Amino acid sequence: MQQTTNKKTPQLKFLAIVAVAVSVTLVFTITPWNIFPTLVTEDVAVITLSDYGCVGESSVGRSVVVPNCDANVGDIVSATFYIPAGEMNGYLEELESRQNPMVDAWDRNVSGTGFSP
Repeated sequence: MQQTTNKKTPQLKFLAIVAVAVSVTLVFTITPWNIFPTLVTEDVAVITLSDYGCVGESSVGRSVVVPNCDANVGDIVSATFYIPAGEMNGYLEELESRQNPMVDAWDRNVSGTGFSP
């Protein structure tokens, strides 16, 4: 009597390979170091005073509130704040240029209606 064996597809191995592939793809497309904010400390120029403290502008153009501030408008104070890492390392600009490759610097600065050359 001859025995026949049924070969099953290696489903577990296939699922493991798919899971690894998806994980690697996610790590390289949605990198965590571009999502989590970075703590930055820098000297900012006070632009106005509010009930919460002094409001200053950082070197990257962010408005920063410094609590318990006794400075006057125009003074330089030290501020600690969070900024998205993608803004600091250029990830967001690179992502936008890859999503919209036909828009260059000239196109961004054009305003109004009409045809472009």
